[in-house]
Parts: sequence; structure tokens; C-alpha cells
Amino acid sequence: MNYRTPLANVLGLGSAKTGSHHWWMQRISAIALIPLTFWMVAFIKQLGNANYSQMSTWLAEPLNSLLAVSFVIAAFYHAALGLQTVVEDYVQNEAYKITSVWIIKLSFLLLALASLLSILRIILG
Repeated sequence: MNYRTPLANVLGLGSAKTGSHHWWMQRISAIALIPLTFWMVAFIKQLGNANYSQMSTWLAEPLNSLLAVSFVIAAFYHAALGLQTVVEDYVQNEAYKITSVWIIKLSFLLLALASLLSILRIILG
């Protein structure tokens, strides 16, 4: 039984079938951020008592650099998903909604790339 109108069939309107994937990715990134945030808090606590060379040496260790990169990726991805959900739920105008989602995705991509580049520059000296 088809509940879609003939116009919706022609235009291809209907469920995009991506809502559950978006929901799962938001939950997985949140779960990944729990231990990464504990690590980041410990990192920041050490930051107060160390100079730049000590912190860059500590960050250059493979495990610490991996965790820092993982934190940046998970945090920016999770934040972008969350803001996208807010925009999709509360912005009524379709043009504003699409534009806002694209701006959010591009902004968070650029911020994540800048953060990763900064970590890489610290690691490589």
C-alpha cells in the first residue's frame, strides 16, 4: 500500500532513510568521547605546569598523538551532528535549513582540519 501522493512520487519526496544512521553516529561519537574527554582533562591538567617543549614532547608520543587526533575528530564530528539535528528540527524554511546545514558541515570540517594541522605541527616540531 502506497501512502504517498502522486506529486511526491514524481518529485521523489519522502523518507531519506538516513535518520537512524545519523542517530547511531551521534551515539557512537558520544561514547567515544567519554574516555577521550577524561584523557583530554588529564592532558590539560599537565598543560598548566609544563612549558611548550615538555608538552610537545609529551604530545609527540604515539599514544598521546593518536588520542589527541581521535579527540579532535570525534568532538568536531559529534558537534556537527548535534548542530545539524538542531537546525533540522527547528528551522522551518527549507532554503535556510539546507544552507545552514552546509555551513555547519563546512565550518566544522575546516575547524577540525585546522586543529589536526596544529597537532601535526606540534608533533613534527
